Amino acid sequence: MARVKYTDSDVDLVARMMRAEAEGEGKQGMLMVGNVIVNRLKADCLDFRELKTISHVIYQIQGGNYSFEAVQKGNVFYNRARAAEKRLAKQTLDYWREHPSKHALWYFNPYAPCPPTWYNQPFTGQYKQHCYYEPIANTCEGAYRF
Repeated sequence: MARVKYTDSDVDLVARMMRAEAEGEGKQGMLMVGNVIVNRLKADCLDFRELKTISHVIYQIQGGNYSFEAVQKGNVFYNRARAAEKRLAKQTLDYWREHPSKHALWYFNPYAPCPPTWYNQPFTGQYKQHCYYEPIANTCEGAYRF
């Protein structure tokens, strides 16, 4: 059973996001980005209440800007999703979760060492250039559901 409901167009959108945000970090890095997208959809807490679809997650606006840099800058639309990225997107939508993105709701590339918190949320680990952060314990049970 899939972790979240999705359509073929959702697979394409997640695949394009994964490529735009983490192509330089290989398959593992792209899977981690995809996992954060799924986690935000499942979370239903904090900044991610009421998100009902993959599209809602990807196009969410926070503080006057899109949540993801690839949407802000338009990177997500530069390249079509390739078959390899679509397979990775399906993998993360269906079942894939791994540390440090397992419960993460945020990631970013600081171009420096990862700070110990991000908007007061604890650092869970780093993969290549991206730092991952999950919600403080007991503030977002949805992030910890499979």
